[in-house]
Amino acid sequence: MQPVPDISGVSVSQLSDRARAIFRDIVDSYLASGAPVGSRTLSKVGGLALSAASIRNVMQDLEELGLLEAPHTSAGRVPTDRGLRLFVDGMMQAAEPNAEDVAAIEAEAARAGGSLEDVLTRTTSVLSGLAQCAAMVVSPKAEMVLRQLNLVPLGTGRALAVLVGADGGVENRVIDLADGLPPSALVEAENYVNARLSGLTLAQAGTRLRQEIIGGRAELTQLTAGLVEQGLAAWSSDGARPVLIVRGQAHLLDAADIDRARRLLEELEEKEALARLLDGAREADALKIFIGAETKLFSLSGSSVIAAPYRGADGRVVGVVGVIGPTRLNYARVVPMVDFTANRLSRLMA
Repeated sequence: MQPVPDISGVSVSQLSDRARAIFRDIVDSYLASGAPVGSRTLSKVGGLALSAASIRNVMQDLEELGLLEAPHTSAGRVPTDRGLRLFVDGMMQAAEPNAEDVAAIEAEAARAGGSLEDVLTRTTSVLSGLAQCAAMVVSPKAEMVLRQLNLVPLGTGRALAVLVGADGGVENRVIDLADGLPPSALVEAENYVNARLSGLTLAQAGTRLRQEIIGGRAELTQLTAGLVEQGLAAWSSDGARPVLIVRGQAHLLDAADIDRARRLLEELEEKEALARLLDGAREADALKIFIGAETKLFSLSGSSVIAAPYRGADGRVVGVVGVIGPTRLNYARVVPMVDFTANRLSRLMA
């Protein structure tokens, strides 16, 4: 296999008008059909008024630049990942999302229930259907609001802390107990949390506890106050873990290359790696496109990701929404669709 040329310095302006026209026709045809494009096809339907031999020479030049490649033994050419990057960054003209896509996204967002998860799930599902790809959204985990704390002794030096959230969620942690802590301290700590800290987030509960200790209003012994603080810290140390929702994986099975589709589905199971990839769009503060081997995660399946951040009421980025599919995505249609969805989520968060 010949080494892929380094085209890091190649720009659209460096291509001749003829090369740009041929390259655009090849990319447009490939994105529409997924099939290699030959010189004879372009000479007949491309509107280039060039012979097949002339087109073939230009295609050879584009291949030497690393913008095209010949898959297997096909006489036709397809754009490489680098070629698609050049096309997306320098030649594609993404318009506003079409009216039908906008109406579908708006309607689903309006039907969503009051919970953030329902809004994100419904919006992601409709985006998947419109793009005919898998769609995904990342959002920060909402901080748990305390409803009740139970402390169950497990024996010498340990206790099971059972935290019940306002949403009904239950989480358990095993905590170590300070030396000399009397059994009554567990009951005292439970009563204090349930009476004084219920209805607060973990951060708010910790702040109130410190304020009441400083102000002498906590009415807790030093050991019991330390136990309450330790119990709250057992959850607070987790931080806000992102929640990843993926919908529409079945759309990926429509691909002609079933082996590639299978690899992509396997890659989608790497939820943590996928969340880290989407964080690239969060950090970029704008829509971002990852094409094929540009990402280690999808280097085997040769897939593309289009992702855009959305913002909360304070204008800060709170999550990322996007789609994933084969590299021959209809970028001109899907890019504005993802961008609009991100803007719609931002308005919902406001």
